[in-house]
Amino acid sequence: MDPLSAVLLPFEWLVSFVMVAFHEALSFLGMPSGNGWTWTLSIIGLVLVIRGALIPVFVRQIKAQRGMQLLQPDLQKLQAKYKGKTDQLSRQAMAQEQMALYKKHGTNPFSACLPMVIQMPFFFGLFRVLSNVSSAASNNPGIGAMTPSQVNQFHGSEIFSAPLSASLLHGGGGNPVVVAILSIFMIVAMTASQFITQKQIMAKNMSDAAMQSPFMRQQKILLYILPLVFGIGGINFPIGVLIYWTISNLWTMGQQFYVIRRMPAPGSPAARALNERRAARGLAPIDVTTGKTMKAEDIPEPVQPKGQRQQPQRKNRRKK
Repeated sequence: MDPLSAVLLPFEWLVSFVMVAFHEALSFLGMPSGNGWTWTLSIIGLVLVIRGALIPVFVRQIKAQRGMQLLQPDLQKLQAKYKGKTDQLSRQAMAQEQMALYKKHGTNPFSACLPMVIQMPFFFGLFRVLSNVSSAASNNPGIGAMTPSQVNQFHGSEIFSAPLSASLLHGGGGNPVVVAILSIFMIVAMTASQFITQKQIMAKNMSDAAMQSPFMRQQKILLYILPLVFGIGGINFPIGVLIYWTISNLWTMGQQFYVIRRMPAPGSPAARALNERRAARGLAPIDVTTGKTMKAEDIPEPVQPKGQRQQPQRKNRRKK
């Protein structure tokens, strides 16, 4: 067994165990065991279990993102302090002070990627399980927690005449036209949902200072690169994997929508929209940093737009 297989083996067992548990429960409720929709709902159940378990990590991610935005003014001062200094001592001192800022605010630039990083082994575990179904069905072994009979059931399961183990690049049986159409549709849905999720964060839940930071300039690049990478890689993914990743992205989209609407970042357009909604209901604004209601003396007075300057009238000269 190669090192990668040894690392992913526990995740293959866990992924297949959860799928089998949902499959058995759905079969007990009356759904056909070999039906593609039974296995599709089992994959969706896998998404719900994994994403539900990741909620504490997501909360930590939100706190880290807030910390990254709150430290932007200090970070910009630090960058201005060492601007133009390229010697090794200055770079080392700047890195140490920057790490001290991250520690002070309880955040780091990599926290935003934590849920995706944790989810990737499960994703690859599912990929390996579904990719091995065709060969396992012919050789009649089990895969992870799936028995040989369950492997054969999954191998023969289809939705819209497309096997769940088929992929756009490698085929896998069924109607090839339907496999291509369904795969392309799922790839577009997967990449679009990922792009929209990240786009709504940048458009609604980032302060002006955060948007101008070097970190956010990198995030803007990743906004377009990551969906492209997943879109190109999607031609290798079995349809079952595409279903998993699309449903997971939709979960993320709904989760982000709730957070942006209810717990927006300080100084963001979403924070202003939240207090505008509260004002429309006759409620006092809140400080989104602490979640506490703001007192009247803490509310900044809105800047009144200046009207057109009135020119002084010239007095009529008296006639001599």
